[in-house]
Amino acid sequence: AAPVEFTVEKGSDEKNLALSIKYNKEGDSMAEVELKEHGSNEWLALKKNGDGVWEIKSDKPLKGPFNFRFVSEKGMRNVFDDVVPADFKVGTTYKPE
Repeated sequence: AAPVEFTVEKGSDEKNLALSIKYNKEGDSMAEVELKEHGSNEWLALKKNGDGVWEIKSDKPLKGPFNFRFVSEKGMRNVFDDVVPADFKVGTTYKPE
């Protein structure tokens, strides 16, 4: 199993996605996180807020399921496809297959 979990936080709706991302690698953490919508070729950067939650705010509804790409502080790179579904629920934790 992948060493990462995505939990959908309050404030997430059709145009906004707020995620707590748990990265289970000793001594390493997420440096950059990007999201790609279903059917898109464009990666969109998430911003980390003061509470450590990664957020993306869009002008138009986001299309799931969502793919994620990240770079860790130690330079590990990974892509996870279709992790968070289109009909995600706030408070639910999703793990890559």
